[in-house]
Amino acid sequence: MNQVNNSYGLDVHPLRDSLYAELHSRPFQVLPSPARISYLAVILRPEQKKAEFEHFCSLYQYFSGTPPKEDGACIEVDFGHCKIRRDKHLEFTSYIITHGQVDSRLGFFDQNALSCLPVDWLSTIPGAVIAAFHIAIEDARTIPEPDLALVKSHFEGMRLVGSRPQNGDAQVWTSFQLHSDGCGRFLIYNKNMSDSQLGRMVQRVIEIETYRLMALLALPMARKYNAELVAMDQELAKTTANLSDAIEPLDEQALLSELIEMAAWVEATRAKTTFRFSATRAYHELVLKCLTELKEDEVSGHLTITEFMTRRLTPAVRTCNTAGNHLESLSTRIDRVSDMMRTQVEMSIQSQNQQLLTSMDRRSKIQLAMQHTVEGLSVAAISYYSVGLLKFLIEAVYDKGLNFDKSLVIGLSVPLVVGSVWFATRKIHKRFLLLAKAKEEK
Repeated sequence: MNQVNNSYGLDVHPLRDSLYAELHSRPFQVLPSPARISYLAVILRPEQKKAEFEHFCSLYQYFSGTPPKEDGACIEVDFGHCKIRRDKHLEFTSYIITHGQVDSRLGFFDQNALSCLPVDWLSTIPGAVIAAFHIAIEDARTIPEPDLALVKSHFEGMRLVGSRPQNGDAQVWTSFQLHSDGCGRFLIYNKNMSDSQLGRMVQRVIEIETYRLMALLALPMARKYNAELVAMDQELAKTTANLSDAIEPLDEQALLSELIEMAAWVEATRAKTTFRFSATRAYHELVLKCLTELKEDEVSGHLTITEFMTRRLTPAVRTCNTAGNHLESLSTRIDRVSDMMRTQVEMSIQSQNQQLLTSMDRRSKIQLAMQHTVEGLSVAAISYYSVGLLKFLIEAVYDKGLNFDKSLVIGLSVPLVVGSVWFATRKIHKRFLLLAKAKEEK
């Protein structure tokens, strides 16, 4: 039933409130600088989602807080020494842990926000971690930017990707690699951004790293099936060549069995890969959208995040798209070859039916000739017995004293009896033909 607005007495759609709330379910964070942020994205199976929420609620016990009664798309909680934001997505759940009390005496990544959480709670989070990285935010307005060599030392000497997002209002450094602690790293210098702008930019950086990893989940699958698809292509080409170049009669049953096996393999593979390949395309589009929103300026001598992603991520996504398209193409081609095979089998069956009908027509003609012969013999037989019966009648009359030429009467009765029997037989035969014709017309 529709809800009633108490102010105006209007009928309100039951989904209106949830539709309004949806646009505000994942607000951008307001982040101070300096700050330390740690991020986790955990892939969950359907049966793990309830356990994950219960595990999240258990965190409140460590900090004497009151856990939420119901699960939600986005839950934010401030425990004083750190803030935690939990977001639910279709395939994964993410945790953004923010620690605003930065010790300037420590290195950028010597202090991270994960250290604010209990170790035993972290180690028992349900699901599989797909993304884990630390973000160090420094305020370049109070602390001068270090030189490139010092920055590189904080990334363990790895090759850096750097850019100036938001038209130069910030400086971002990363390696897009895992470091000795098993996590990725981002170093962000806030040059001229408000806390709200910084929060939005950090959110985009988080989404870029998360979605690019989710997009790449399909790459091993695509590489695996690409090799199998090449072999399947060759097998289908061989089967097609056997159909087109056949000189001798083919084993149609064996060919159909091969096509059925190929079609079953393709459909099973499509069932395994369709969702993953579709998700890859969706995640890739989200990455491109976030890259556009970063509004990067180039740092001399370094790839920007957009250039790095375009060079590395886009080819991987294309590989996945190629595998998906290859599967669809192979499925279509198998259908076409199967149609050709079915057509050939139907033509063969029609040819056999034609031969069978010709044979049946020939047999029916023979049966008809035999039937006419039998009818002629039956006329003779019936006439013979009829004349015999008539002879007894004539003799009985003759014995009673009626004087006539007995032999002449019997002789004259023969053609009359034969003619009568033949006429009666023809009439009966014609009547059966008329009845059969009437049934066929019905």
